[in-house]
Amino acid sequence: MGYKEIYARYRQQILAGQLKPGDRVPAIRTLASELQVARKTVEAAYEILIGEGYFVSQGAKGTRVNPELILPEKTGKTAVPAPPVSALIQRESKGELRLGIPALDAFPHKKWLLISGKAARSLRADEMILPPVMGYQPLREAIASYLNISRGLNCQPEQIFITSGYRANLRLILAVLAQPSDKVLFEDPGYFFGQKLLKRIAPNLHYVPVDRQGMDVDYLLRYHADARFAIVTPTHHSPLAVTLSLPRKHQLLEWAQHNDSWIIEDDYDGEFHYTRKVIPALKSLDVHDRVFYTGTFSKTMMPAMRVGYLVMPKETIARFSELGEILETGMSLLPQKILAQFLSEGHFYRHIKKMRTLYQQRRRMMLDALQACFPDVFDFELTDGGMHIVAFLPHGTQDTALAEIWQRHQLRVLPLSGWYMQTQKRYGLVIGYTNIRSLDQARELLQRTVLETRALLD
Repeated sequence: MGYKEIYARYRQQILAGQLKPGDRVPAIRTLASELQVARKTVEAAYEILIGEGYFVSQGAKGTRVNPELILPEKTGKTAVPAPPVSALIQRESKGELRLGIPALDAFPHKKWLLISGKAARSLRADEMILPPVMGYQPLREAIASYLNISRGLNCQPEQIFITSGYRANLRLILAVLAQPSDKVLFEDPGYFFGQKLLKRIAPNLHYVPVDRQGMDVDYLLRYHADARFAIVTPTHHSPLAVTLSLPRKHQLLEWAQHNDSWIIEDDYDGEFHYTRKVIPALKSLDVHDRVFYTGTFSKTMMPAMRVGYLVMPKETIARFSELGEILETGMSLLPQKILAQFLSEGHFYRHIKKMRTLYQQRRRMMLDALQACFPDVFDFELTDGGMHIVAFLPHGTQDTALAEIWQRHQLRVLPLSGWYMQTQKRYGLVIGYTNIRSLDQARELLQRTVLETRALLD
């Protein structure tokens, strides 16, 4: 990414009214780390924006959109109309090596508590009645700004719908747009909670295999070209963590456009990339607006928050607004206010930067411990990022029995084969590492299982 693209993104956000006069923007160092570019690249973009009067530098107070900036009035052609205003697997348990649990020891608790106190004290009487169904407006604005800068999207706050998380995103999208006969496609292997939910709410559910380039789009076109929905994890596949290749991304988008179908992109841990530059979201390539982009804060901050979001294609906003009043009650307002301030003040950017470095270190610790304790047991296919490791069994198919052994020792790993629904399976263990604090700790945990593991597999 060059300075021209950064400049163009910010200029577009300002002219569209998504960044307003006086809004603070991330520090140069923070944004450079987030976008995985040189600091001078961001500096060049900021200098142009300052020179043209879009930004002002306020020293220690940071850089902001020029408070005195006068923007041209929006035309009806480009503005998005505001929605009408109207009245095998169980939940994760305690234990080590759990999947999808962020590094709780590294969460900025003091800053979060400070913001929480301010938000609670500022709660007004009119905010104590019913929360907005589609979400707290400042939070929708903060999420849109974050996605546009960090994930390469081009969305407006009106396209953001705040939900209670991943499963709420799927339920809402299918409830608003799907008919019972619509064919829904899911990755194989795929996220186990998604499988369990879709079996109940999507009667015409089918699976598309995943290989080292992500979802096999040729297979989709050959057998399921008539599908109405395709649910994918293109940045880091769940659980294999492979990335959907660029040619397949374009294939998938072309299929959706030609067949009037919808793609649901689950970007569950796209922030955590280690070995190369930022992988753009599939939605960033979506020129025909056929992709629902979904995400949550469960993996980036804390699962207990239960705040997620989806980015609606523009043509669906009115329908989601209309049916949202029937299907949803609106998320609790106070957590939304806290989160909105956490994002808008730049704390989320800094937290993600810190976690990216920390997770890269902890993944290395876990890999070293696995190779030390089981030098000839597992194979590994290192991917660009993610929050877990897949330890493949090169020989044998006993991953379910192996996982049961590890779980008896309070190691909450999962058998890879359990994520598959079709007969072509791979075998191994899916292992979380985000809360490992040292190499010694990782080795101590794994040593609990060495004798039984070898007895099973020998």
